[in-house]
Amino acid sequence: METIQRFSHRIFPLTFTNKSFRAISRAHILTRPVNGHPQPVIGPILTAPRRSHSSGLASRAGWFIGMGDKKKKNPLPDIVKAGDPVLHEPAQEIRPDEIGSDRIQKIIDDMVKVMRVAPGVGLAAPQIGIPLRIIVLEDTKEYISYASKQETEAQDRRPFDLLVVINPKLKKIGNKSAFFFEGCLSVDEFRAVVERHLEVEVTGFDRNGQPVKVNASGWQARIFQHECDHLEGTLYVDKMVPRTFRTVKNLDLPLAVGCPKLGVR
Repeated sequence: METIQRFSHRIFPLTFTNKSFRAISRAHILTRPVNGHPQPVIGPILTAPRRSHSSGLASRAGWFIGMGDKKKKNPLPDIVKAGDPVLHEPAQEIRPDEIGSDRIQKIIDDMVKVMRVAPGVGLAAPQIGIPLRIIVLEDTKEYISYASKQETEAQDRRPFDLLVVINPKLKKIGNKSAFFFEGCLSVDEFRAVVERHLEVEVTGFDRNGQPVKVNASGWQARIFQHECDHLEGTLYVDKMVPRTFRTVKNLDLPLAVGCPKLGVR
């Protein structure tokens, strides 16, 4: 997820069928420079300029099938863009006995690196072309420092350490929600207002295969919802408030008449 709003305004030895390979093309988190610093995007979310890690379909597919780009050492996978089938179809669950495999661990390591390089506050496996139910999230004091105190207080945004959740199941808590801008590395240079629940409970497994449970609120809850949506083949634009979609350049322009005000409901 791109680091949402203004910067926030603006998250195995497995057996694949031929259909799964067809859905994988390798290709979240946007940044607007502030005082010369790249800001992360949600997801839940900012994006900085990114280097291209591929040139053509063969090299993009190579990361997954073990061919790779011989000119680079340990190249990172690209971020998949909107329109690729892997972003619009449900991801597959991982069997508990597969979590500790080298392949799954490598996917997790790559996801964390891609998220941090972007930089962003969240990323889902489909965003690097892998149709598996894995999400990684992290929000730091540095990222938060790029936004105004007024914004972060309104968003109830606080730093948290790296979280890796496999096969996450999200449960919405309570009836309170909030409207804020979101962005996504898979939908470059755009933002839109999305309504999200203020509190959620997420259960699943960590990278060691141990059960994990997280009770999240505020901005962290938004990031969880954004990333879990990716695992269902849903992008934030599928849930955006009508008439709020805009370019990053126009982010600070007023919302159209009739659109909900940003904040908690």
